Amino acid sequence: MLYSEKVMDHFANPRNVGEIADADGVGEVGNAKCGDIMKIYLKIEDNIITDVKFKTFGCGAAIATSSMATEMIMGKSIDEALTITNKAVVEALDGLPPVKIHCSVLAEQAVKAALLDYYQKQGIEPPVDLEVSVCSGECESCGH
Repeated sequence: MLYSEKVMDHFANPRNVGEIADADGVGEVGNAKCGDIMKIYLKIEDNIITDVKFKTFGCGAAIATSSMATEMIMGKSIDEALTITNKAVVEALDGLPPVKIHCSVLAEQAVKAALLDYYQKQGIEPPVDLEVSVCSGECESCGH
């Protein structure tokens, strides 16, 4: 399985690793059965993501997609962050092997889960189309 240089770089030197103790939004997705669990922490001021950290338990592609997703939403507005897609994460990493595409889906879902948590903590009604699907461990993409 060949990974792009960008995937290898984000795996070997992940950006924004850690947690934010007083995070405004925290999203955790994944499933221990799949082996990939992502947790994203957001700090939001005036509708802008001012800090983002992640902790990921998983393979190199899971770490790389988490790292890239945090880079893509840092400094962006909530509305911009809501538009992040797994396809955009894959493109930013110069591609992923088909068997690892589910990692980019988890990255997208972790960002959305953190934003959903932020809305709930603020007592704001989330956008109608903000849905977070959590892996049941039975999806075909992760082979379980």
